[in-house]
Amino acid sequence: MTPRILVSGSRGFLGRHLVPCLRHRYGGGSIMTADHDDYDLTVESDVNRMLTAAKPDIFIHLAAYVGGIGANQALPADFFFRNTLLTVHAFDAAAKHGVQKLIFPMGGCSYPSKAPSPISEEEMWNGYPQPESAPYSVAKKLGLVASDSYQRQFGLKSVVLIPGNMYGEYDNFRRNESHVIPAMIRRFHEATLNGEGRVQMWGTGNPIRDFIYAGDVASLFCYFIDCVDDDTGPVNLSSGTGVTIKQLAVTIAELIGFEGDIEWDTDKPDGQMEKVFSTNKMNSLGLKASTDLHSGLQRTLDWFLANYADRGDGIRL
Repeated sequence: MTPRILVSGSRGFLGRHLVPCLRHRYGGGSIMTADHDDYDLTVESDVNRMLTAAKPDIFIHLAAYVGGIGANQALPADFFFRNTLLTVHAFDAAAKHGVQKLIFPMGGCSYPSKAPSPISEEEMWNGYPQPESAPYSVAKKLGLVASDSYQRQFGLKSVVLIPGNMYGEYDNFRRNESHVIPAMIRRFHEATLNGEGRVQMWGTGNPIRDFIYAGDVASLFCYFIDCVDDDTGPVNLSSGTGVTIKQLAVTIAELIGFEGDIEWDTDKPDGQMEKVFSTNKMNSLGLKASTDLHSGLQRTLDWFLANYADRGDGIRL
């Protein structure tokens, strides 16, 4: 029997990848979506109203209050308060409305800032997250406690998934808000448009990161919808393959056709030198990211260029 699946935050970055994937796999009639225009999920009555209307078997709770590092630093209490409410209301209402399974993603930023790479799921409670984003990441980390608590008291099946550094279509390309891949794509593209002969990057370019295409994360969610094992989470979802920031910059510049110089401002900080997520647990379930970095970057760039040209709906510039 096809499950009824409800996705909150369906118009966000991951949601735009996930909903089409679910409709293709399970049929459009079984997929329901909800966003802030429909319900304010920081309000308990709205969460209950949503679940009463949708009556889902599976609830995928993507809704979150997110922003760049500047917003996190300016509004730390807002990020903590709103995301705490989004977390606790979702688990409590899911248990009381008889949801069969809750799937709850959180970010790799919730890991301790000094966790050694490759970062395994066992490192989660071994230290404090990066202070700049800690109010957000600790609020999301509460999902791990909620998952265990509501399973033990109410029998609510749930799994907490930890996507790594996602990139892809529908990402945020706004200046001063975007993460490294969309920031580089925009910077190299505009440098090419303006005939600039050089692009300057922060740091040495030596830090190592791993990235996962958002479409792969969406596809992997289906395993956890169908899985009958109640004790799989938390699970990292990432490529497990590291790339230096310098290699990433060169690859993006080549894809765009930027022929100038890439300069590195070594007076600027590098941040954590290596942050790669362990995929041992994910691989043990027979799962892997199927899109290589070059292919994923090309898809992302193609989408960006199409939307940048006409400023089409959905691009965050």
